[in-house]
Amino acid sequence: MTVDFRFAVGINSVQSRAALRETAWRCEDSGFDVLNIPDHLGAPAPFPVLTAAAQATSKIRVGTYVMNAAFYSPALLARDAAEVHTLSDGRLDLGLGAGYVREEFEAAEIPFPSAGARVTHLEHVAKYLRRHHPEIPLLIAGSGERVLTVAARHADIVGVTGTERIELVRAAAEGRPVVLDLAITAAPSGDSGLPDLKMPRRYAPGLSDAEILALPGVLSGTPRESADKLRALRDEHGLTSFSVQLKDSAYFAKVIAELR
Repeated sequence: MTVDFRFAVGINSVQSRAALRETAWRCEDSGFDVLNIPDHLGAPAPFPVLTAAAQATSKIRVGTYVMNAAFYSPALLARDAAEVHTLSDGRLDLGLGAGYVREEFEAAEIPFPSAGARVTHLEHVAKYLRRHHPEIPLLIAGSGERVLTVAARHADIVGVTGTERIELVRAAAEGRPVVLDLAITAAPSGDSGLPDLKMPRRYAPGLSDAEILALPGVLSGTPRESADKLRALRDEHGLTSFSVQLKDSAYFAKVIAELR
C-alpha cells in the first residue's frame, strides 16, 4: 500500500495579521498539510502566530518546528499547547527539540545545560505531554543518536537531517509506527533548476557542489524530477514527510502537484 505524503512549510517572520492570513491561505491552497514556525528569540512567538493562522484557515495543520524544550516547564508548555490545539479545532502538531543555541539561553537569562541534560529534559517533556495530552501529535527532531532514540520512543513524527540514522530510529522505535520527516534545505528558486547551496553548505562544508546536490534534503531540476526524488526516498527509506521553508514554497507547490 502506498503511504500518503505529508508536506510542511515553515515561516520565520510575521509582518502583520493580514500578511499572515494571506500566507496561511496560500500555503493551504498550495497543498501543504502543515504550517510550521520555529522557536527562537528574535523570531515571532510560536503559539500566538499558530492560533492566528489556524483561525484564518480551515484545513491546514499548524505546528512548531521546533520548540526549545529546555526553555519550558512541561506543565506550562502542555497548558499552552493544549489551548492552541483547542482553538485550532485539533490541528496542532507540536514539534520539540533539545535546544542548542547557547546565545539564546544567555539572552533569555536561562542556564545553558550540558547536551546530556538538555536531552534528558526533552524526554521528560515528551513523557509529560504523552501522559497528559496524548491527543496532540508530537514531533521530535534532531541529529544526535540520543535525541533520535528519544524521538523514536515517544514521538509520532521523527525529524531527521538525512538517511544515515533511519535504521537507528526504527530499531529504537521497537515496532512503534513513526512518520519520518526530512528537512529540505535547498530547492530551485528560478528557471535554472539549481538551488542556492548556501544553507546545505553550512552543514556540509567539505562537499563539492555535485555532492551537495545529491544530498537527500537538496532538490534540483524540474518539479517532476524533484517529485521522483521524493518518491525514491519514500520507497527506499520510508521518508513520507518533508519540511521546506517559505522561500521554497512556490517551487515545492509544483512538486506537491506532481505527487498528488
